[in-house]
Amino acid sequence: MKIDLVIPVYNEEARLSNGMRTLDWFFSKTESWRPGIVIADNGSTDRTLALAEQWQQKLSNVRVVGLAEKGRGRALKTAWLESEADILAYMDVDISTDLAAFPALIGAVTAGEYDLAIGSRLAPKSTTCRSFKRELISRVYNGMVKLTFHNRFSDAQCGFKAISREAASRLLPLVKDPGWFFDTELLVLAEKLGYRIFDLPVRWVENRDSRVKIAQAALGQIRGMIRLKRDLARMKFTACDKSTHGPLPEARQNVKGCS
Repeated sequence: MKIDLVIPVYNEEARLSNGMRTLDWFFSKTESWRPGIVIADNGSTDRTLALAEQWQQKLSNVRVVGLAEKGRGRALKTAWLESEADILAYMDVDISTDLAAFPALIGAVTAGEYDLAIGSRLAPKSTTCRSFKRELISRVYNGMVKLTFHNRFSDAQCGFKAISREAASRLLPLVKDPGWFFDTELLVLAEKLGYRIFDLPVRWVENRDSRVKIAQAALGQIRGMIRLKRDLARMKFTACDKSTHGPLPEARQNVKGCS
């Protein structure tokens, strides 16, 4: 199966090359899992796009998608919808998640057992190295998501995910958020519509040079939850199994864009 791995970037000129070297080194050792790499630049104002284009010239499996507007969700949605790959994945440019988990992430989807696979920093067997502040914020946010949507997946925001092309083609048109809430909205909609989600424990090490503005991102997440809760109340869903029996057509047919 063909795999496309999207790396969304915004003003990452200081970290892009290190991330690309790490990916090239890792995938050169695992030819069976070597994906196409899509660098999705969402409105960078520094040299990120120029560096991305240099990597496109250097490596045959790299291509660049340039967007004028900012937004990680917008970058992912655009790159995934444009892709012709069977499996679509993404990870953050700082490679905080141990790449050793990548074959398991992709394998869960290629085997046909799951429609989406997500790295989880909160699963029982995961290991994380991050500040108390980041740990607290992550747990509080994911707790709020569970209280609001009663979901079963454990970590909405880990930048390490994969989805089948079929699931992406049906779910992405429903996802409205262009920013950081994109991940949560995608997963909540997927679970509500009966798609099977694999929670993969990962080893994750915090990058202290994160570009995320926590206060601004948190406000956007809260607004996103309120809007999604309202949207879900307007949709019709039939009962569907959200764990082992997979996507049920009758559940999807009640939502515009999922037939």
